Amino acid sequence: MDRKALFFDIDGTLLSEETRQIPQSAKDALKEARKRGHLVFINSGRSYIMVKPIMEEVECDGCLCGCGTCIVIGDEIVYSYHIPHERGNEIKRSLLAHEMDGTLEGSEGCYFRREHSWMPFMEKLRRSIAKQGAMSSYFWEDDCYEYDKFCAVADESSDKEGFFETIRDDFTIIDRGNNFYECVPKGHSKATAIQWVLDRYGLSLDDAWVFGDSTNDLPMFEFARHAVLMGKHDAELEPYATFVTKTVEEDGIAWAMKELGII
Repeated sequence: MDRKALFFDIDGTLLSEETRQIPQSAKDALKEARKRGHLVFINSGRSYIMVKPIMEEVECDGCLCGCGTCIVIGDEIVYSYHIPHERGNEIKRSLLAHEMDGTLEGSEGCYFRREHSWMPFMEKLRRSIAKQGAMSSYFWEDDCYEYDKFCAVADESSDKEGFFETIRDDFTIIDRGNNFYECVPKGHSKATAIQWVLDRYGLSLDDAWVFGDSTNDLPMFEFARHAVLMGKHDAELEPYATFVTKTVEEDGIAWAMKELGII
């Protein structure tokens, strides 16, 4: 059997950003792929605590979380990276010194400042994370936790370029638009997580198929030889796509997997 390893982004790929639901067609397609002997993984920028509810909705073999900083096979964490503690504290101080805000992301929760933010976007994000049950009981002023990656948010008062200069040596900065930046420790990405899985299962890069839509999927699109791009997507991915499917709402996952002969 020609066994494949399939890697799916969540937001805008498996999960509709309009309805906040995973289409039944996508759930059925992933189930059928596993029935045929293929491996199915979620590959997300989300932390593990935020991926768990998705894993309960779809059949999969594991999840690659936090842009490669946490790898879970079944329900076992088999790889985990934390930002060194003192470096993590330096980042928190630097964010505030440059008049920025953000959220710190760990496998067990997301950490916000105890004081409410002056940025409306941050308060909206806080409510969203809390609604998902992913907000830690600790605040980022506490000194009793580790985190894996973080998101930085700027506004017109922020010196974001000054802040970025303090982290460029050890972090990859992903511009998600609207002054929202995903910051990932260097040496980690959705692509490094894919390579880890391929090595574990003795598969080659030709066996890997990736599905995505946004800029934080760029590393896996640059890396993979089979890259399926959702109908609604960021233009930066287009040069690397080998197949363009329909949108989530148009059952794009199932349609692509059938057209490509995966199911």
